[in-house]
Parts: sequence; C-alpha cells; structure tokens
Amino acid sequence: MNSSSQHLGFVLAVGSAVFDAMFNGGMATTSTEIELPDVEPAAFLALLKFLYSDEVQIGPETVMTTLYTAKKYAVPALEAHCVEFLKKNLRADNAFMLLTQARLFDEPQLASLCLENIDKNTADAITAEGFTDIDLDTLVAVLERDTLGIREVRLFSAVVRWSEAECQRQQLQVTPENKRKVLGKALALIRFPLMTIEEFAAGPAQSGILVDREVVSLFLHFTVNPKPRVDFIDRPRCCLRGKECSINRFQQVESRWGYSGTSDRIRFSVNKRIFVVGFGLYGSIHGPTDYQVNIQIIHTDSNTVLGQNDTGFSCDGSASTFRVMFKEPVEVLPNVNYTACATLKGPDSHYGTKGLRKVTHESPTTGAKTCFTFCYAAGNNNGTSVEDGQIPEVIFYT
Repeated sequence: MNSSSQHLGFVLAVGSAVFDAMFNGGMATTSTEIELPDVEPAAFLALLKFLYSDEVQIGPETVMTTLYTAKKYAVPALEAHCVEFLKKNLRADNAFMLLTQARLFDEPQLASLCLENIDKNTADAITAEGFTDIDLDTLVAVLERDTLGIREVRLFSAVVRWSEAECQRQQLQVTPENKRKVLGKALALIRFPLMTIEEFAAGPAQSGILVDREVVSLFLHFTVNPKPRVDFIDRPRCCLRGKECSINRFQQVESRWGYSGTSDRIRFSVNKRIFVVGFGLYGSIHGPTDYQVNIQIIHTDSNTVLGQNDTGFSCDGSASTFRVMFKEPVEVLPNVNYTACATLKGPDSHYGTKGLRKVTHESPTTGAKTCFTFCYAAGNNNGTSVEDGQIPEVIFYT
C-alpha cells in the first residue's frame, strides 16, 4: 500500500468495525484494491467524508444508499444521521416509501414514526404513489392497526389498487381471483362490518374479490338480528391510542329485567375526553339467547344522537356482560352530559344493582384516572337508574 492508501485504510479501520476486520483481522487483505461490490460510489464518498471530517453530506437522493452503507460497514453515528434526516423529511406522501425502507433496513424507531404519520394522515398516505409499491408484510402491518383514521370503504379501494399493482409485479392477469390471491391474509384484515350497507353494496360486494358466501354473510350481518358470525373484524378503527378500557357501575347482579320496547337509559359525564366504542349489556336469565338491540349515545342538552348501532348479541345465560359495539368511536368531551341508551328485544335478563354514582378507572400502566359520574335519565328509561338496571358497562379508549 502506498502512504495515502495506508492513511485511508487507517481512517476506515478506525471508523468502521467492518473495515477494521478487512484490513487487520481474519478477513485481512493485502491487495491495494478492495472491491465493494454493492455500494454506490456517492454513498461511499459520503461515508468517507464523514469518517475524515465528521461532515454529514446527505440529500434525498443519497440518504437510503448512505444508510445502507453505514449499516453494512458498521458506522452507527452516520446511520443515526441518516435516520434523523429521514425523520425530518417524513411526510404523508412519502410515509409508505420510508416505512418500506425502515423495515428493510431494520430501523424500528423510524418505522414506528412512519406508522404514526400514516395513522394521522391515512387518506393522504394511501393516495401517495409509494403505497402501491409496499410489500405484503408491510400492507398487513398497516391493516392490523386500530389507529388508522379513514372510512373502511376508502381503505378497501386503496387495497384493491395495491392488489392490481401486485398482480403486475407477479406477472399475473389483473382478475378478481388473482387480486384475492395476491392479497392473501391481508383481505381478512379489512373490517367490512364497519362499512354502511350502502358502501358495502356499491363497492366490495361487486368487486368480485369476495366470494359469494362472504358477500351473503356480510349482507345478513348488516340487515338481520341476531347477526350471523362473520369472518371479519368489527372493532372500530381511528383515534384509538393505547388499550381498551371499561368500567362497570354495578356491584351486584340480580334477575329479572323485562323489555317491552322502552329504552333503558342512564345519563353520564366524564372528567376528561374519551372515545366510547361500546357498552357491556346483561343477557338472558333463561340460558343461551340472542337479543336484538339498538344502542345510542345522545348529547343530553341538544338531544342529538352522536353514535348509534342497530345490532344484536348472543349471550350464554350467565350473569356476565356482553359486548355491543358502535361502528365508529364516539367522542365524549369532559364535563358534558350524555345519555347512554339501549333498546333490547328479547327475554327477561339479569340486571345490576347496588349502583355507584361515581366510578373511576385507573390505568394499570400510567395510573391516569378517568372518572365517570352517572345520574338518572328522567322520562322513559324502562326502570334503569343509578341504583339498578341495564347498561352496566361503558367500553372506551382514553
């Protein structure tokens, strides 16, 4: 080696564990030429500049190749600079492209920032051209999230666009059967039950991607009670960070509570903003039964219905509560009066007693407290009050 290349070798060896092994370790080489087959010259130059002078020279065009080079040659400081650059330049229209790269380069911190950006700007992110280029595993990672802020039918359209691009990548004809085939396990992550019947009928039902059996079971799910079990998730998405919480306002369960078409109603307020996703209701005292139910949350003062769902639930005859969910989370603001309302059709049920006026939920992880205050909803309430009745549980996210 002449002196200048020795000097270069020294700088590389000091700055990078991989080059150190190349020059001085078991993989040591004696030739003056070292082949670096898969490294872009511009990225290698950026690496050299950094090792010589700590000067960071990264631009949008070179950042990915520089990140690759920094990782390959174990220069963590330069890797960190690349990730910082990407974080600063993360936008909705490149979030999917960067997410793919972050997963490829195993940069979990960058990947989670991309996912947060996609949560906040879902509509913009899925219309960006980078979306149709992601791989199936990335698509699945996104569709599994409860925190996407978008109507499910728009998500479905985007996933169909992705499947068309994937058919072309795999050199398959773009047919409904092939779209289904390339989607694989991603199709089951579309939450069809969150759509309105109109949205479902106009789009997915006619797409040819679902098989007839699925289309029929979803139409039944939208229209009849009790609802048949469908193979798709019905948990709402959007604005739900963290874990699902629930509170129960009763200390004891009794039997029997009857239904004649009048709604059970209870008023409540909360000390902080939450999103209510459903209620826990009591079921039959006569063994396994199906109920039809309409649930609502009403803004008490203006009598506006903020969320409602016509649905059903199956119970097993036990004294436990059974989940009935809204299609979308209902935002509940601090210290405002709301009325929880459930209209059941079915046999006599259990009911709660020894009711509490105030119930506090404490987060097991953060210790944060959410305090509910219940009060009597005057008028038709089927007998439900603070002391006893139906609507024992509120299921929510903070």
